[in-house]
Amino acid sequence: MTEFHRLGLSESGRAIREGAVTSTGIVEALLGQIDRLEPRLQAWVTIDREGALGAATDLDRELESSGPRGPLHGVPVGLKDIFYTKDLKTTACSPIHQDFVPSYDATCVAKLREAGMVVLGKTVTTEFATSDPSHTHNPWDLEHTPGGSSSGSAAAVAARMCAGALGSQTGGSTCRPAAYNGVVGLKPSYGRISRHGVFPVSWSLDTVGIIVRSVEDSALLLQAMSGHDPVDPGSSTAPVEDYVGSLEASPNRPRLGLLREFFMEVCYPEVHEHTESVVHALETAGAIVEEVELPESFETCYPIHHIVMNVECAAYHEANYKVRADDFGPKLRANIETGMLVPAVHYVQAQRHRRRLSVDLNALAGRYDALIMPSTPTPAPRDLNTTGDPVFQRPWTSAGLPTVTLPTGLSESGLPLGVQLAGTRFGEANLLAVARWCERVIGFDLEPSL
Repeated sequence: MTEFHRLGLSESGRAIREGAVTSTGIVEALLGQIDRLEPRLQAWVTIDREGALGAATDLDRELESSGPRGPLHGVPVGLKDIFYTKDLKTTACSPIHQDFVPSYDATCVAKLREAGMVVLGKTVTTEFATSDPSHTHNPWDLEHTPGGSSSGSAAAVAARMCAGALGSQTGGSTCRPAAYNGVVGLKPSYGRISRHGVFPVSWSLDTVGIIVRSVEDSALLLQAMSGHDPVDPGSSTAPVEDYVGSLEASPNRPRLGLLREFFMEVCYPEVHEHTESVVHALETAGAIVEEVELPESFETCYPIHHIVMNVECAAYHEANYKVRADDFGPKLRANIETGMLVPAVHYVQAQRHRRRLSVDLNALAGRYDALIMPSTPTPAPRDLNTTGDPVFQRPWTSAGLPTVTLPTGLSESGLPLGVQLAGTRFGEANLLAVARWCERVIGFDLEPSL
């Protein structure tokens, strides 16, 4: 008997189109998994049972009468609780917005609904998608952090509560939790997906993220959400490529630039050894691997990211902070207060250096099909008072370049490990093709036992 909650996005869509299961059947299977595991994982803020089942019923009727809208017709999805959902609470996991019900969908949410997807509910985020840990647990070991800020999305996808979920990334908030939970995370290029209707952290850095269980599924969601949005000032007019079709053009011998400098130097020995073994397996399968040096501008990428993020975070929260400072978590308060103290000259200089970094890292990535490095310095820490270290994601987020993290194995303690691939700006089609090739070579297919 097929366990429908275990199907990925593409598999679910195919099963629905072929009549092996209805959208209603998939939703019911996932709700059953949520009921079983949610008391332990605490991955969801709001579960929209009535809305999800109603939408699934309507989509089943539509499929029967006029056929599918596309490959995602009737497929459920989870949304990080910073994405506006019409007539459904969007709290950002903050007491300030505990009763906020938007009157419209975020642009990317509207696009998913247009593609025929069913919104299951809203997943836990750290407060306003920043640094204060959430109450979500890692499904591989409940005493370990699931990462952040997209804590609930990553845990829910790993635990088979949904096949895909939206996250966001301002530092490392999509790819880090994806790596900690043994799933695939995609951070597209800055401006590739509209952020209209998404609570901001930093307008210069925020990127909508995708958390799924396969590269193919990440391409499906990227295809559905990409494109220019005139109401998002940061939205790009760059052409949208055929991300799904590009997967069939996976290179036979991809050229990979290996970043040992810094990335392999600061990670745990176990992570270092595992990454080297993954790279060796890729070389054996035909990849051409060359070690590369980081540009000089990399030396300042962390302080400039810190300045830009904190200043813009302070600017967004300024009004509420003046009257409701006690309703902000301690780490978010520290970020806001730090941002308020940064002189304007330093902020402008940070933005200037950030643009230099973006040009340099994009040029470096352009010499290869992808750059490769560990996804995180360590496996998920055994500490629910942290979200882990985003140090391996921040440079690419600051530069606005696309990255994808792939699960590649387990640590000695049974926690997921992964590698991260980075590509050129708006080069998602090629990056995903390389990621698909690597995914097939690695063949990771494990899930937490809960």
